Amino acid sequence: MSTSRDFTEYVLNKLKNRAVFTVKSMFGEYAMYANSKVVGLICDNTLYIKIMPESLELEKVCEKDAPYPGAKMYYVVAEEQLDSLPNLIDILISIASAIPLKKKKPGIQV
Repeated sequence: MSTSRDFTEYVLNKLKNRAVFTVKSMFGEYAMYANSKVVGLICDNTLYIKIMPESLELEKVCEKDAPYPGAKMYYVVAEEQLDSLPNLIDILISIASAIPLKKKKPGIQV
């Protein structure tokens, strides 16, 4: 089952800061970005957040699962938790801040 665009819009609206958070479609599902860095996935109309030291606060309140077969484990944020997790935005921004910028590969010179 793929994720509906309506659900991604719902998640972005709950995060309230559309300048910081974006999504990009990938194979019927979505990668979620904070400040241009992937902080989670939206798969099967469910929000998955990367497990990192910056997201440790979610350990006690979220289940863990893989968003698709063979994937790493992520925290699963249930739909009702989008309203009840007061620090979710801060956690996502902290994850993005901890992820290093990708190094640009040197281009081929002609």
